[in-house]
Amino acid sequence: MTPLTTTAELSAFCDRIQGSPYLAVDTEFMRETTYWPKLCLIQAATPDAEAVIDPLAPDIDLSPLLAVMADENIEKVFHAAHQDVEIFSNLGAIPRPLFDTQIAGMAAGFGEQIAYDALVRQMLKIDLDKSSRFTDWARRPLSDAQLTYALADVTHLARLFPMLRGRLEDSGRLPWVTEEMRAMTDPALYDVDPENAWKRLRPRRHTAKYLSVFRGVSAWRERTAQTRDQPRGRILKDEAIDELATQAPTEVDGLNRLRSVPKGFAGSRFGPELIEAIKEALKNADTYAPVITRNGQPAAQAPGAVVELLKVLLKARAEDADVASKLIATVSDLEKIASDDDADTPALQGWRREAFGEDALRLKRGELALVLDGARVRVVEVRRAPKSV
Repeated sequence: MTPLTTTAELSAFCDRIQGSPYLAVDTEFMRETTYWPKLCLIQAATPDAEAVIDPLAPDIDLSPLLAVMADENIEKVFHAAHQDVEIFSNLGAIPRPLFDTQIAGMAAGFGEQIAYDALVRQMLKIDLDKSSRFTDWARRPLSDAQLTYALADVTHLARLFPMLRGRLEDSGRLPWVTEEMRAMTDPALYDVDPENAWKRLRPRRHTAKYLSVFRGVSAWRERTAQTRDQPRGRILKDEAIDELATQAPTEVDGLNRLRSVPKGFAGSRFGPELIEAIKEALKNADTYAPVITRNGQPAAQAPGAVVELLKVLLKARAEDADVASKLIATVSDLEKIASDDDADTPALQGWRREAFGEDALRLKRGELALVLDGARVRVVEVRRAPKSV
């Protein structure tokens, strides 16, 4: 098998797949020691054409493929798409429209975050060869066996997609997945602006001083990780950001007194840079501190007993609908609902409100009860006695 290694070859392939209703796509990448994922291989297949593309080849420009990714007349099919979409976002082309077979599998009753090989086994009755799964995809040349293994991911995906889509259409759940796909292609999910890096984390306090330093340190770490192309955690751990925001040291020696800051950090080139970032954040703390609304964060004091009841209700409703519970609501969603009937959470919007959210509110009001019936939990109406006159 020969991968595409020139722009001319890639352009010819992209011309060939124009007019196809969908394109199955997968990527192989490395990022264990880097901030930016290193794209090593792209696999693509329609019902009539397939190719392995070598983005590391010196004579290839990916622009023809990126144009296909942005072509809204061709549906792009991935499995567990988030990191793949992130890669294409970094290249300047978020794939739209998008169909993620893992999320679709969760809506179709195949369980929580079903793996690709399990979905292929259940739907196509094929056991995938995993002998090359630990390949170093950055090495060249790749063997025929490695290339065949990589291509299989999209050849089976191209067969599986119409079957899975049809199953969702028959059950009336395709709009559920379509709504999820729109959310997955929101550019904000793949924002790498250092000033927004704090949003990935969970601030524990809400004072202006704390939040300004929290944002400033998060931004400094993100910029440093991007510039040095190193994972965030190799620059500074998440827990250190909270401690730095709490203590707000303004002298390099102060870093030596923090438990979560690595030994020797103060004496490195990072020490003065970090202190400068903290000082800069403190200059205008009131204006630099991010504004966190009540609904913008998980409830701090969610009633524990209510959350546990909502977990049981969620499991019961997910089992009734044969849908993965994680697709309906997360623990964070439940915490918000437990604290606020008007919480800004997906579980109280759209199809999720119909499938679960409305019942969650009724359970809180005492209008529903959970009853153990053998091995299953049933949800029953609570009949209230009429008021005496």
